[in-house]
Amino acid sequence: MAKLVTIERHIQEQQRDFPGATGTFTRLLQDMALAAKIIAKETTRAGLVNILGEADSENIFGEQQQKLDLFADETIWNMNDHTGRLAGVVSEEHADIMIIPDKFETGNYVLTHDPLDGSSNIDVNTTIGTIFAIHRKFTKGRDAQMEDFLQEGKRLVAAGYVIYGSSTMMVYTTGQGVFGFTLDPSLGEFILSHEDIRMPESPRYYSINHGYQKHWTEGVRRYVKMIQGLDGEREESLHLRYIGSLVSDFHRNLLKGGIFMYPGDQREDRKFGKIRLLHEAQALAFIADQAGGYGSDGFGDILDIRPHRIDQTVPIFMGNRHEVETLERYVREHDTDWCESYGKYRSGLLTEADE
Repeated sequence: MAKLVTIERHIQEQQRDFPGATGTFTRLLQDMALAAKIIAKETTRAGLVNILGEADSENIFGEQQQKLDLFADETIWNMNDHTGRLAGVVSEEHADIMIIPDKFETGNYVLTHDPLDGSSNIDVNTTIGTIFAIHRKFTKGRDAQMEDFLQEGKRLVAAGYVIYGSSTMMVYTTGQGVFGFTLDPSLGEFILSHEDIRMPESPRYYSINHGYQKHWTEGVRRYVKMIQGLDGEREESLHLRYIGSLVSDFHRNLLKGGIFMYPGDQREDRKFGKIRLLHEAQALAFIADQAGGYGSDGFGDILDIRPHRIDQTVPIFMGNRHEVETLERYVREHDTDWCESYGKYRSGLLTEADE
């Protein structure tokens, strides 16, 4: 009989590689796994418990919040606000840092997350997910400060996502490779199902919303034409697969090979992209890097970006390294004006009014 490795056992076994570890970080990852189980339970019966549909509120990006968005956000907070492992949380559903209540101790880590990615798909029963990233707190004092969250992605200590689909799967990395765990409902446990995930060297798919094609910059337009095999430069074209849920599209390309694209475009409100740097892009770029892939904003490595706001957005191009680097080359050659203005934005040299 094959050995069953639960996510708790796997995390503990990895901890043995660090003799000085206190176990705090291990238990933090276990808390996220438990939160995922609770969210998964509700996503599978959402239509039966009046949890589908819109709430009477918007998030910090002006998007209509879904009831399940708020449930997932509250679940992650309630799982982490009292443990003494975190000093603060940043969620896509809140405009400010969430500070640990005074009655509880704080810890040496901070958490950023998108509690329920792809929530516009909830009411039509399409795959959705949770994205999270963990930084080490470095400022002094009890509570997390803004600087603790505005760290480059290359300084992450862990990142992961949970995908709620035909099965529930949690994928995470602590910088020691990428591992996937599938939830066994009969046991109530995440079981190791994908060990040391590596992106296939030969990409198969590309994922992008063609509905925005008329707004794309010239470099993105030419690159997509090339991977479709329409310009004669490529013998085998990539196949389009697009769900519209970031976690879902990223997950497929992670396992099967490909590139996911959500570019900035020629509309003023999307010029510098839509994907949240802290809540989504950093985590997925870290996972891609650990799996042998690459995450770029079209200008350079997402993990090198020093955030200047917690609600900062970026374009993203993630997947096989060769494909993403080729995309960067197209952007540099054909989108010089965009590169000049985005470079300033990326460096934090533009004011909010300029953006």
